[in-house]
Amino acid sequence: MSVTEKDSLALLEKKCKVDQAPRQKNIAISPNLKSKYNSAEFQYEVKLSEKSAWDKFKEWLAYWFKKIFGLSDTKVSSNYVEITLKVLAGLIVIYVVYLIVKLILNKEGQWVFGKSTTKKIISDDDIEKNLVHVDFEKLLKQTLNENNHRLAIRYYYLWTLKKLSERNVIEWHVDKTNTDYLYEIQSKDLKNNFQYLSYLYNYIWYGEFEMNDITFKQAQKAFENTLQSIK
Repeated sequence: MSVTEKDSLALLEKKCKVDQAPRQKNIAISPNLKSKYNSAEFQYEVKLSEKSAWDKFKEWLAYWFKKIFGLSDTKVSSNYVEITLKVLAGLIVIYVVYLIVKLILNKEGQWVFGKSTTKKIISDDDIEKNLVHVDFEKLLKQTLNENNHRLAIRYYYLWTLKKLSERNVIEWHVDKTNTDYLYEIQSKDLKNNFQYLSYLYNYIWYGEFEMNDITFKQAQKAFENTLQSIK
């Protein structure tokens, strides 16, 4: 080593400060060190939550809203989706409430577990099975307003059977025939009237005879006279 190099090395040693502090012993690591730094404030990685099926569905709708309606961006499209879904949810709730109210109340405002109405418990096909519950005056009023003469004759005849049964003139049963009822009637005049009404009923209802206003008025008068005579 040259003299110059030795002088430079000596000068460098003088400038450098040598650490004269005593050497520290090994520091023991606490066993709960990991749990100590496991709190939220020491979490530096952002964990993205996985999207639910509902979120994916809304994103899908937003995509199509944007594409179909030419919306400016995805955010605007998502807002439209949220509004649309809320409106649909409201309409569904209203419809469900309507169905519940319709079940609870019939069209005349009576509770279903109250007294049954004619329109509630029967139809034209099974009216004979529920004869005692039928309000024929109401049915006839509606039928006459509709000018349905054939159906009116049917109601007149069934109303006659109902009144005969209520007065214990006949014993009504759904399987009985008009001839069965005819044999049960004791009054001669009433028997003759009932036989004529049965003829009209069979001819008009089952024979599908088309009546004009005059022939219907004649048949209607015959039924109403008989109904008034049944006491």
